[in-house]
Amino acid sequence: MSIFITVAIIFLVLMIVYQIAQASEYAASLRSTEKERQKKTNIVMAASLVVFFILGCYAIWQCHFSLMDRMLPQSASKQGEAYDMMFKVTLIVTGIVFFITHVLLFWFAFKYKATDDRKASYFFAHNNKLELIWTTVPAIVMAVLVAIGLRNWMTVTSPAPADAKVIEIVGKQFNWIVRYPGADNVLGKRNFRDINDATNVLGMDDKDPASKDDIVAQNGEMHLVVGKPVKLIIGSRDVIHDVGLPHFRLKMDAVPGITTTLWFTPAITSTEMKKISKNPNFVYEISCDQMCGKGHYSMRGTIIVETQAEYDAWIAKQAAYFAPPAAPAADSAAIAAPAVAVK
Repeated sequence: MSIFITVAIIFLVLMIVYQIAQASEYAASLRSTEKERQKKTNIVMAASLVVFFILGCYAIWQCHFSLMDRMLPQSASKQGEAYDMMFKVTLIVTGIVFFITHVLLFWFAFKYKATDDRKASYFFAHNNKLELIWTTVPAIVMAVLVAIGLRNWMTVTSPAPADAKVIEIVGKQFNWIVRYPGADNVLGKRNFRDINDATNVLGMDDKDPASKDDIVAQNGEMHLVVGKPVKLIIGSRDVIHDVGLPHFRLKMDAVPGITTTLWFTPAITSTEMKKISKNPNFVYEISCDQMCGKGHYSMRGTIIVETQAEYDAWIAKQAAYFAPPAAPAADSAAIAAPAVAVK
């Protein structure tokens, strides 16, 4: 009996050893299969990155040209031309950097994919020279781009030329109010405490002589003279708005309680821009570029750039805001002949 138990124990031990050997063999086989699978995955992923980069560049190219007809036409102001140039310089510089860095990124991912015989032979734990180069060079380039932007910003926010036409534009939920000076070319004083939607939308001081001939347009329409600088005095009646002039490449916040200014010179009339844009319905737009409430989407004004003669003809038809209402025309039928005394 004891011999049988001993043989059984030996048999069980041999079986256990055999099973362990089999398990080790299976594990080795799995490891080998996993390595092969990983190699194939690395190759597929590396090739996919290259294909993704090529297709991505092609998509960017196609999107650019397919959307060309939806882009803004040329700048309609002399100052805007400088902004267009700044944009082109920025796009060229960043585009070159983008292309070079991403070509290297995707190519290196393909070329140096993991393999059994590839090991890192050298690496930089720290290198002051490299740190200095890749920090200083981008910093200098960015400083130059920022300096160009500041120069353009300082131009449009600097004191306007002495002959600039002064126009006030005030935002309110949800439209623009435009005020023009009268014959004296001076805007009258106004006080927010005097604002009344029925009788005084801007709170103008009716006792100020300069206010007597001011013209107020509540339809959000602004008339400008081509080639003549205009200074905008910008304000708000309620919340923060923003006078956006996309066709002139300019914008400025309209802040309640604070007056901001902006000046530019219109270079292309509305009629000329219709021909340039090949759009007979083209109109210069005043947009609100700050989320100002639920009616923000509808806060839109228009600008008409015209010749001096056209502007003078238009302004001559406008009545001063505080002008007394015109007397109604006499009804000829109501005019009776003098009564004759009957004896």
